Amino acid sequence: MMALLAMTAAWTSNVYAADPIPGINIDIGSSNSATGASNTINIILLLTILSIAPAILVMMTCFTRIIIVLGFVRTSLGTQQMPPNQVLIGLALFLTFFIMAPTLGDLNQNALQPYMRGELTQTAALDKATVTMKKFMFQYTRQKDLKLFLDYTKAPPPSGVEDTPLTALVPAYAISELKTAFQMGFMIFIPFLVIDMVISSTLMAMGMMMLPPVMISLPFKILLFILVDGWYLVVRSLLLSYNT
Repeated sequence: MMALLAMTAAWTSNVYAADPIPGINIDIGSSNSATGASNTINIILLLTILSIAPAILVMMTCFTRIIIVLGFVRTSLGTQQMPPNQVLIGLALFLTFFIMAPTLGDLNQNALQPYMRGELTQTAALDKATVTMKKFMFQYTRQKDLKLFLDYTKAPPPSGVEDTPLTALVPAYAISELKTAFQMGFMIFIPFLVIDMVISSTLMAMGMMMLPPVMISLPFKILLFILVDGWYLVVRSLLLSYNT
């Protein structure tokens, strides 16, 4: 055993002596040209946008309302993990892209493409993109919610959408979306709650108190959801809620 270890150590030392591990040198230097500095800024800006992309998707689009309403549908049905989270999130993402298509098209036409052609600076392109997103969020933000954040910062009332600070508009839009989503979720819960109450009362009247009402009501709730074409109605309601 000792001889085998000695032979392995000798062979390893010979290999590393003949072919040593190459070193890696990373040089960080300053760019003397304006093009190099501009490219560096572009990379930093791109990495920053990518890092906050999930927050932008959740807080500045219609994703929040859609995923909450879909979650209420699953909870009211009582189907546990059916549909799975991946399916609900995927459906919410595609519905978000579908609803946001006009806004994203306007952003691409007025901000991104002119910037790519060199017609706009980074600051001007970001300003145009911000105004486009502000117009979408302002349309579905309750004035009461916006006033809450403006009063907290003691900011003067804005004269228009462009003058509304983004730091106040984003949280105001988020809580407005939460309220609307919970209102829609409450309306979804009502018919399924009625079914649960009827099944529970029937089982108690029959003296079958040991039988879980959920086991009996679940097939009836699924049957009702299928008969009224529930997914069509839910998605239609979500689309109409943004068609104002």
